[in-house]
Amino acid sequence: MSYPLSATRDVIIRTERFEDAVRFYESVLGLKIVQRSESLVGLDVGAFRLYVEHGAAHGPVFDFLAANFRAARAALLAAGCSIEEEDASVPRCYLRDPYGLVFNIDQRRSGS
Repeated sequence: MSYPLSATRDVIIRTERFEDAVRFYESVLGLKIVQRSESLVGLDVGAFRLYVEHGAAHGPVFDFLAANFRAARAALLAAGCSIEEEDASVPRCYLRDPYGLVFNIDQRRSGS
């Protein structure tokens, strides 16, 4: 049984050079910061929202929402995905599919 996911407009990149990356996207590309915390900055790109996160790089990450996070996670693992990182308190996890793409799934919230 499949568990449909819905894509968000979010793309996440992670880098140890967090402040340099934020400065680049804001100053060089002229993107507007729309969200800021100590380790995460959201920039409006128009067609999508780019999030720059402080941490070890893992390539661009697409974001998906699941109506039933636990069932979707189990189905994706059974289909050959592997967990890259997980935060059970959210709940959310970064998965790598059998073809190398890393993506995030998290629980769809009411109204999402």
